[in-house]
Amino acid sequence: MTTEKSKFEIGISTFLEATTNPITGETISHAERLQRAVEEIVLADKVGLDVYGVGEHHRKDYASSSPAVVLAAAAPMTKNIRLTSAVSVLSSADPVRVFQDFATLDGISGGRAEIMAGRGSFIESFPLFGYSLEDYDALFNEKLDLLLAIQASEKVTWSGKHRAPIHGLGIYPRPVQQPLPIWIASGGNPQSAARAGALGLPLALAIIGGMPEKFAPIVSLYKQAAEQAGHNPDELQIATHSHGFLAETNEEAAEIFYPPTAAQMNVIGRERGWPPYTRETFDAARSLRGSLYVGDPEYVAEKIILLHKNLGVTRFFLHVNVGTMPHRDLLRSIELLGTEVAPIVRKAIQQG
Repeated sequence: MTTEKSKFEIGISTFLEATTNPITGETISHAERLQRAVEEIVLADKVGLDVYGVGEHHRKDYASSSPAVVLAAAAPMTKNIRLTSAVSVLSSADPVRVFQDFATLDGISGGRAEIMAGRGSFIESFPLFGYSLEDYDALFNEKLDLLLAIQASEKVTWSGKHRAPIHGLGIYPRPVQQPLPIWIASGGNPQSAARAGALGLPLALAIIGGMPEKFAPIVSLYKQAAEQAGHNPDELQIATHSHGFLAETNEEAAEIFYPPTAAQMNVIGRERGWPPYTRETFDAARSLRGSLYVGDPEYVAEKIILLHKNLGVTRFFLHVNVGTMPHRDLLRSIELLGTEVAPIVRKAIQQG
């Protein structure tokens, strides 16, 4: 992956939503959503986007339990786009298998795979794979240690508390990229940012509420930790992931994106005790300093440029479909992001 300071990457992230359409009442099947995902990745590559990320979830309303498999299905049909998890729930996974899956993807794609490791914002995978939430932090710390050991060496000797030890065993296949990129994903936890900085790993921040500029202290902490550990903070990559949608006009984008967003956010909100998601909440978030990137290409580009100015990010993920929407609208949003938004943003950032 390029580390040129002038290179700003723009891409798509998704959880492969398979929810009920709030307007038609229809529910998309997991099979159809997966097939549509491949079409989206191919289009994203065609229109010049830099990266496509699939999150790992183990819920009925998402079809994304195996990001590497989905990405591998599209890999032979794409040429340039990078393919990443967004995220791999490392706490409840086997780091050996995670590395093998993405090393396999790296081979199929000719060196375009990445791993984005995180704790995950949902907890279904913990009981599913036999882990206790009481070990939430300890699991992630230990498994990240093992994943980085595998990244660094073909043969691994390692021991920990939550997994059987490994004694001088080889981990295969090995990736095309040396090393296979590993990002740390965080919702803004200071400890996670500091750990990523100390390890010299790229950091991805999920910004789905409030004002993105308020994440500046997290970015500063990340860079300070990196510098203290002997890494050059100017060479570090920082990504953000935010919900959004593009259409020909601001009004059209809002009218298409609000119903599925409100429906899904209220499902999650009821699970977590959040207040109802309203049109007022939505409209406030799509203001210039808000966390929703919803509007026409010029407006969304302006918001991304402001994000870069405030946080110094090097990569931006647009999470297009929070809930199910017409596929033609989703494809058009991806097309607009690649053909209209990305050129505006890249030019503005390159010119400084």
